[in-house]
Amino acid sequence: MPILTVPDVRAAVEEFRSLLGLDVLMDHGWIVTLGSSARAEFSVMSRDPTAPVNPTMSVEVPDVDAAYDRVRASGGEIVRELQDEDWGMRRFFLRTKDGHVVNVLGHLE
Repeated sequence: MPILTVPDVRAAVEEFRSLLGLDVLMDHGWIVTLGSSARAEFSVMSRDPTAPVNPTMSVEVPDVDAAYDRVRASGGEIVRELQDEDWGMRRFFLRTKDGHVVNVLGHLE
């Protein structure tokens, strides 16, 4: 599970909750775990040939279109526009206020 170092844990939690609709799964004050399920996954990569930068992490959300709309409405920075991928995913990249690039994705129906 990726751990992002941020200067303000509460602000980062609020950003991920409001933009991506994630739940707080654990909260110790200095570390907060967010998610929509208790699945443990990680990836390694060289270079994403379909994007301008590599993401720091990937987050699967229940409704990627709704997450994209929330990010756009909030004025959040979209690094890579929402699009369908040949491998069955729909995704976009978001740059958080702390500078992390997040691959936000959902499965195509």
